[in-house]
Amino acid sequence: MGRRRLQLAGAGLVTACLLVTMGCTSTAAKQRSADQPSGQPTGSVAPSRTPGPTASPTAAVRVDPVSLPALMTKHYDGRGLRIGRVLASNEAYVRRFVTYRSGDLRISGILNVPRGSGPFPVLVLGHGYIDPAVYVNGQGLLREQDYLARNGYAVLHTDYRGHAASDDDPRAEVSLRLGYTEDVINAVLAIRRSGLPSLDGERVGLLGRSMGGGVMLNVLTVQPGLVDAAVVFAPVSSDTVDNFDRWIRNDPVRNSLARSIIDRHGSPEKAPQFWRNVSPRTFFDRISEPLLVHHGTDDESCPIRWSRATMQALRAAGKDARMFTYQGEHHAFGPQWPTSMRRTVAFFDRTLAP
Repeated sequence: MGRRRLQLAGAGLVTACLLVTMGCTSTAAKQRSADQPSGQPTGSVAPSRTPGPTASPTAAVRVDPVSLPALMTKHYDGRGLRIGRVLASNEAYVRRFVTYRSGDLRISGILNVPRGSGPFPVLVLGHGYIDPAVYVNGQGLLREQDYLARNGYAVLHTDYRGHAASDDDPRAEVSLRLGYTEDVINAVLAIRRSGLPSLDGERVGLLGRSMGGGVMLNVLTVQPGLVDAAVVFAPVSSDTVDNFDRWIRNDPVRNSLARSIIDRHGSPEKAPQFWRNVSPRTFFDRISEPLLVHHGTDDESCPIRWSRATMQALRAAGKDARMFTYQGEHHAFGPQWPTSMRRTVAFFDRTLAP
């Protein structure tokens, strides 16, 4: 396919003083046509040919280790994809327990591999928030896992650190869960380095819902060029202050966590630079992959205005992004979910074409 790939072992990585924007690579479309249902796309954005200046800290500014700029300079060595026991099988695919390495941590997940010789393009999925105390292996995005595997995609659904059989990270919450971004990046690298004949490591996409959508936006800004395309369903805000206010600072049950975060990093009012540097919107100029957004107008958890603001920022940065809105749909999607998935598969068929 001739795609450019980052040398994540260090060569070609930016330093904290200079963050370099990469251009996107176009791909040929497959013959499978996109479904044309009643819902309408909004905010279709053409790709930028000339990247704008990168939002990055200057040499005089210390890079906080809890920040997206710090993740931009980090060495990633995702590896050790281990295929475990069969969890389920049907006429279309086999589902297995897997683990891989993300830095010093072992991360668990599931892998759906379609039946046939392959190699199959791979989608890495990131679930939305589920209390780690009750989360079980492969939970979240179950419909999507099944649908995508039945349409010819190998699916690696990561549990993230601190979930299911993954190793714990006691700093995850105070670090605003930026470690989940590392886990997705390392999942992609583990796939690419696995050598498994059923997985095409040169054709990889991302899909995330809610919190997982925010994780995927982080990945696109931290490691442009890592994957071919991304889809996000009902994502959290690309301005992390919105998420902090909604689910932490204004939740009386989480007062202790809010105080710990503010004590460590400062409040959004008193430490605006920190909060800009943990918000993917600040670094949208770095994105080089096409992005598809799905959002319902009646979303009670992540209001659609968040995705509209994200699209406005992507438009200002000249990025290849498109948003479909679904009238009357809520956060989990109901009657229009099949439409959203037909559009998703058509998008990946086009952007991950060989």
